[in-house]
Amino acid sequence: MLAMAVIGILGSMAQWLAWWLKLPSILLLLLLGIILGKPVTGLIDPDLLFGDLLFPMVSLAVSVILFEGALTLNFRQIKGLESVVRRMVTVGMLVTWLSIAVATHWILGLPWLLSLLFGSLVVVTGPTVIVPMLRILKLNKKVANVLRWEGIVIDPIGALLAVLVFNFIISSQGGAHGLLEVMLDFGWILLVGGVLGVVAGAFMGLVLRRHWLPEYLHNVFTLTLVFAVFALSDLLAHESGLLTVTVMGMWLANSKNTPIEDILNFKESLTVLLISGLFIILAARLDLAEFLQIGWLSLVILLVVQFVARPLKVFVSTWGSNLSIKEKVVLSWIAPRGIVAAAVSALFALKLEQQGYSEASLLVSLTFMVIIGTVVFQSATAGFLAKKLGVANPEAKGVLMVGSNPVAVAIAEVLNNHGFDCLLTDSHWRHIKDARMRDIKTYYGNVVSEHADHHLDLIGIGKMLCVSMNKDLNLLAATRYKNEFGVANIFVLNNEEQKGEGSKHQASKEGKARHLFDKSVTYAKMASQLAKKAQIKTTSLTKEFGYEAYLEKYGKHVIPMFGISPDGKQLLVFTRRESIEKIAEDWKVIGLINNMNDESVIS
Repeated sequence: MLAMAVIGILGSMAQWLAWWLKLPSILLLLLLGIILGKPVTGLIDPDLLFGDLLFPMVSLAVSVILFEGALTLNFRQIKGLESVVRRMVTVGMLVTWLSIAVATHWILGLPWLLSLLFGSLVVVTGPTVIVPMLRILKLNKKVANVLRWEGIVIDPIGALLAVLVFNFIISSQGGAHGLLEVMLDFGWILLVGGVLGVVAGAFMGLVLRRHWLPEYLHNVFTLTLVFAVFALSDLLAHESGLLTVTVMGMWLANSKNTPIEDILNFKESLTVLLISGLFIILAARLDLAEFLQIGWLSLVILLVVQFVARPLKVFVSTWGSNLSIKEKVVLSWIAPRGIVAAAVSALFALKLEQQGYSEASLLVSLTFMVIIGTVVFQSATAGFLAKKLGVANPEAKGVLMVGSNPVAVAIAEVLNNHGFDCLLTDSHWRHIKDARMRDIKTYYGNVVSEHADHHLDLIGIGKMLCVSMNKDLNLLAATRYKNEFGVANIFVLNNEEQKGEGSKHQASKEGKARHLFDKSVTYAKMASQLAKKAQIKTTSLTKEFGYEAYLEKYGKHVIPMFGISPDGKQLLVFTRRESIEKIAEDWKVIGLINNMNDESVIS
């Protein structure tokens, strides 16, 4: 009991530390497991701790991870992708698979079937390792978007490839002789996995659409159904369960008018919990003798993965595209392996050892070596390479806005017109819909959610404006993204009138954010003036008409909001009404200007 509690606590702390350091959580979890387990201290022995329960626990955990990954694979997203990404997750994935399999067979002498399985295990990258790296590297939009979408889409597709290869290996065992019998067994596994997955997905979708269950039972029922179909599928066709839950998730993700958002959020939280414990346990089982058995040849495999398989995949997939050679080189450099590879390799190794494959345990050591090697090497070198080749973004002009209310939409429209792309976030669909109708980029969801961590595209964004009507969300978002943008680039709009120094001023002192515009300006005041036909106007300053003259002309009828440099590259956010030293001639000033004939004033 104490050991399990320690694993849970340390796993949670590793997840938090990874978030704070902006590192892939899998790296810290694996290192923690290695230190606590057999390779170093031996404080945790999973085989002794869990006994016969270890195998079914890992199986069920992997089934949930694959189901959650499949829930993110919507075919509409694939259809909308650039041709480069489509080729990278299809033809490129096959090139990676075969090149690594051939190298593994020739270099390590593993049987062809195990070599093909290892190749299929390490084709996936995944958003859990790609997204933290992209936030640090600040690559240009073309490269970053290709990497991001590749990681999201290839996660479930790569897992499905590994499941199919594994099932083919299993079908060749158990007394089947000859290619025909092997293919028949493999076909039976595909049939059971495909049909049962579609039936389970269709049934779950029907339950959700017809509201046959109360909402508080949706997550529990889905989880138990995943476990049930996984076990039933394995009973009908040995080792077909993983294929079944993957197909089930894909079917649900592509079902029309099926509300899966809450289920996906729950599965993400559950996956984080399972991953935290699972990878500490799996890493704790690693055997140093197996690493020594492979020896320096394991480093040769890592070099093949990094410098042969990946560049070959990228240059085949980007043939004829508008990507430059430098961009292709950076794409070839970045492909860290992640959670699916580690989880599935450990599970398959356990099962193959039971089938008589004595060398199957080497798959785990090789896979973990590739994961740690690619994450550490690429995190340490990719930033320098991107800057050297000029592929990193020289500046981040975009603006992330918390809230998609009328004030936020009005600000975003003006900033978009001046080349500062805005991304609005909100959990209210009506506000998001209004912004989309005005051709403004949006993210529908909670900006501080786990889903946002994986899917919110912050490429090219350098500032954050918190203009939500929920003041607690504003401060929470400011705290959450403090390390991302820096306190100097996060601004919070007041939601209530100030009394004395006020709580909002205190938050600024604590270093969470700066005031957006003057501290006396509130959301209610701006919304009221916009409703009274006040306009956000842009004024060009000259030597004769400077910023002081601008303030003198409009007086209390204006809220100065932003300043734009003469070259149009710098956006200055006003935080106080008094004179701004940086503002000079040829700058542009954006302000909310009230009708000067109106007796009411802005401030």
